[in-house]
Amino acid sequence: MKPVLSKVLFVCGLGLTIPALADTWLIRDARVFDGEQLHAKRSVLVKGDKIVDADFRGRAPAGARVVEGAGRTLMPGLIDAHVHAYRYLDLPLMFGVTTQIDMFTSVGTMQQLNQKMRSNDNHGEADVYSSGTLITAPGGHGTEYGMAIPTLTRPEDAKDFVDARIAEGSNFIKIVMEEGSPAHPMKTLDLPTVKAVIAAAHARGKLAVVHISSLASASAALDAGADGLAHLFNGARLSDQELAAFVKLAQQKRAFIVPTMSVLESIAGLREEDVLGDAGLAGLLNKEQTAPLKVTYGKQANAALMAAPKQVVAALNQARVPLLAGTDAGNSGTQYGVSLLHELNSLVQAGLTPPQALASATSAPARAFKLADRGRIAKGYKANLLLVQGDAGSDIGALHNIVEVWKDGDAVSPLRKAQQESVAAELAPRTQQPLALPADGRISQFSADKLASPFGLGWGPSVDKFMGGQSSVELKVQDAGADGQRPLAVSAKVAAGFAYPWAGLAFMPGAQPMQPADLRGAKVLRFRVKGDGRRYNVAVMSTGVSIPVNQSFQASEQWQEVVLPFDGFKGIDFGAVTMIAFNAGPELGEYSFQIADVRLVNQ
Repeated sequence: MKPVLSKVLFVCGLGLTIPALADTWLIRDARVFDGEQLHAKRSVLVKGDKIVDADFRGRAPAGARVVEGAGRTLMPGLIDAHVHAYRYLDLPLMFGVTTQIDMFTSVGTMQQLNQKMRSNDNHGEADVYSSGTLITAPGGHGTEYGMAIPTLTRPEDAKDFVDARIAEGSNFIKIVMEEGSPAHPMKTLDLPTVKAVIAAAHARGKLAVVHISSLASASAALDAGADGLAHLFNGARLSDQELAAFVKLAQQKRAFIVPTMSVLESIAGLREEDVLGDAGLAGLLNKEQTAPLKVTYGKQANAALMAAPKQVVAALNQARVPLLAGTDAGNSGTQYGVSLLHELNSLVQAGLTPPQALASATSAPARAFKLADRGRIAKGYKANLLLVQGDAGSDIGALHNIVEVWKDGDAVSPLRKAQQESVAAELAPRTQQPLALPADGRISQFSADKLASPFGLGWGPSVDKFMGGQSSVELKVQDAGADGQRPLAVSAKVAAGFAYPWAGLAFMPGAQPMQPADLRGAKVLRFRVKGDGRRYNVAVMSTGVSIPVNQSFQASEQWQEVVLPFDGFKGIDFGAVTMIAFNAGPELGEYSFQIADVRLVNQ
């Protein structure tokens, strides 16, 4: 996976990062949350990329830029303690998140991020501290994403395995204890191996954070010496005895917990409605960035699944077990930056006070991950700051009202403004007419010489190789049938290599690859198909959508017509379609079907 650089900075033509100027800023007379305590009225002086006075008194220095803080709350830049950072590296800054703790990304991505931080070359992006490759069993959680990663099977190999991760650049060690569910069991590391990895990490001065998904795995990880737990677990309320034992164990082990309420809510089928319903926040998210927030892992809303995490969070907080705000952004139901604002709201609803929630996203993760230069407003700390309208110490919702964000002492407002303008342009009503379609709607004009179409780039193979996959496909035009149409035979081999492998046939309606075309002149996709009896997918993409939206169909042994209304492709903008594909997968194996008479029509 490679980080997707900011469309705002590069695609929209600004072509620059925020300059690292030795500016002096005075945020005057603000309510200040310094990472641990609230102060009713303070002024904070920033010079360059450092805080030089956290309680400045007197006149503003000559040449200083003054920002009035009256009626506003100033706090450290937020830290998301659980993400998977591989794209949108500038997006967290839009919402005041200046640091991300990455719990698993590719080694190449991690090394790029480490190098940019070392060379102070990421002023327009959030800082990222990564575990790199997580430590899991063969076939275990983490191996399903299409990246070939090393796995561990024996305790005696733990030291060398940990050494290899540190040599790659891992800032801490992430370990997986994930059994899956009865319906979808997963292989996982055994307890002796987990203990050996934790011991090896500690021997080398590295934190050991363990991914868990049940009370049993959480308790086992703490017993094994984990420094922290990534996630809590969904389910019904624990018994009083279970709850007391777990909280006592966390206290005794002096461990921190990253509950990740956001992704647990996604598993429970609950959307981040507070984010989706806020026009100011939504105005900073383009269609592609909004799409994951509208899709949850749980197909039906089941709020009862949040009973256990809410109960456990409240009890851990009461016992003063360190809680770290983390979202698991990169997963369905979440988005970088903005989901942390939701996470803090969820933690408050679970029993934290607003100041406790703010600490969970500032000083607590900085302390837990030994980041000595951030998470506080204090002399010598990084000038990563967030200023919001209102009293965030009594109303966590004030975080939605961002006035300014500073990263390394540089104001993020130019980035925010450019992003708002870009999103507004994307959402503006169209004035152009839809593309003129053929009278009969037919877009397949297959001949022995050419896979032609009446417009666009036309037809061609669709395979996952550009995503690192190994699937393949062969296309062969058949003899004409009774209707004069020449079917196209599609022979696909779907192979392992990408998380969601596919192979098939694609139609590009634009004149260039992935160029959008306005297909609003039709309402329905029709085609005839026959084949091996297996199920296939029609995958449609439009501008701003990076993950295709699918509807399935079956290719039976006899010719049949398939009719797919456009409104079944939820989230697709048919005014800007970039691809329509007919794919086999993700189940591995060989596939064979024939397709003919593909039409875009109104009924």
